[in-house]
Amino acid sequence: MEINGVEIVDTYCEAFGGYFARLIITAISKDWVDIAAAESTGYGTSTIHCDSEAAIDTYISPEETPDKRPGAALMFFVTDKKKMDNVLLNRIGQCILTCPTTACFDGMEDSVSPEKVFEVKTGFKLKFFGDKFEQKVEGVYPFEAWRIPVMDGEFIVQSQFKVGKGIAGGNFLIMGKDQASALKAAKKAVEAFSTVPNVIAPFPGGVARSGSKVGSKYDFLNASTNDPLCPTLRTKIENSQVEEGENCVYEVILDGATEKAIKTAMKLGIEAAVKVPGVTRISAGNYGGKLGKFQYNLHDILS
Repeated sequence: MEINGVEIVDTYCEAFGGYFARLIITAISKDWVDIAAAESTGYGTSTIHCDSEAAIDTYISPEETPDKRPGAALMFFVTDKKKMDNVLLNRIGQCILTCPTTACFDGMEDSVSPEKVFEVKTGFKLKFFGDKFEQKVEGVYPFEAWRIPVMDGEFIVQSQFKVGKGIAGGNFLIMGKDQASALKAAKKAVEAFSTVPNVIAPFPGGVARSGSKVGSKYDFLNASTNDPLCPTLRTKIENSQVEEGENCVYEVILDGATEKAIKTAMKLGIEAAVKVPGVTRISAGNYGGKLGKFQYNLHDILS
């Protein structure tokens, strides 16, 4: 298959099941929404070492937020559902509660298994920061929330946050003749699905240059550089997947609440990437179908 003269490799991406929370943060202006979002989703690229994979999902207009202020939806993904409460407690407590004018609400909309959604009492625990001056919000929201006194007024936080099953590790690879063209294509790809709800690209700017493989030649590492996709190793190893004339590879990695969200983002991203001159091929990363429950063939997605 070719689109705009760019080869779409007949392969699939392999993704994994995980657990996620989706929060809505609001603030007095989009500037402060952006600051709170950046702080609270920081160090959230890969659960190989980060406590969660995290990023902005979509921005939300004041007409759609619980307190009618500018907002954004954030998503946090973990592999162990028992860790989610602590992840949210740390990130909301240290990065959102501390940020001027913010409030924080649950934003769960959908999941792979809606019947398995459960709740964590993160907001209820955060109320104790109020040192017995906290108050329950009465008659304002259709859910329990708390007012915590802070130095610029009050921090409003919903008492409970939903946690659902989701999908982590959906991906596609952009191969280009040089760094400039591949990077431009990757940026265009991320921009193309930025308004799709319930999906995030957690790596810096949505783009990963450090694709990894399972295992390492060093005993103390459980992951290492994906050498078959490193252009500088093309002539030095036997299993290189980089073709002559390809000098840069970027990976767009996706976490989503549903299969529909992942597939939609992949389709929009790939269609945007192939429009950039200098892109040679689009492929995807997998582990031979042995590790991930979810597998998405590129040809099927683009058909």
